[in-house]
Amino acid sequence: MDVASSEFYKEDAKKYDLDFKNPDSDPTKWITYEQLADQYKTLAKKYPIVSIEDPFAEDDWEAWSYFYKTSDFQIVGDDLTVTNPVRIKKAIDLKSCNALLLKVNQIGTLTESVSNYDSSSCTKAMLIRQLQIQAAKDSFAAGWGVMVSHRYASSR
Repeated sequence: MDVASSEFYKEDAKKYDLDFKNPDSDPTKWITYEQLADQYKTLAKKYPIVSIEDPFAEDDWEAWSYFYKTSDFQIVGDDLTVTNPVRIKKAIDLKSCNALLLKVNQIGTLTESVSNYDSSSCTKAMLIRQLQIQAAKDSFAAGWGVMVSHRYASSR
């Protein structure tokens, strides 16, 4: 299940608005990450959900770590990690997820990722491949699952 929860996260309130398409959404009905996590668990009792992609907003690290510690789902970081070794390392360190969606035609913010690579001797495409390989290696080393996606999404 791909939740894409960054779409309905209200950063200022640090809450999730399940009625986000309604311009008159009632802020008193917005929910915390703990309540959203409980909703996922309730759904999984009714439906055979084993994997959840982007259950929380991309920078709501506390929510990701909470869910990792309190559930047994495969928790896939896509918006969280954006195939970026720097963000993957942070997700590993914070125990935020346990699977990576590796985009074969994208990498997260290159400027965040290139500090450990000599980009003077390679093209941007070669650098992206190096970073993707590193992302997969780091994920496997952490015991994560790795899924490959060819779908394009804008980089962060």
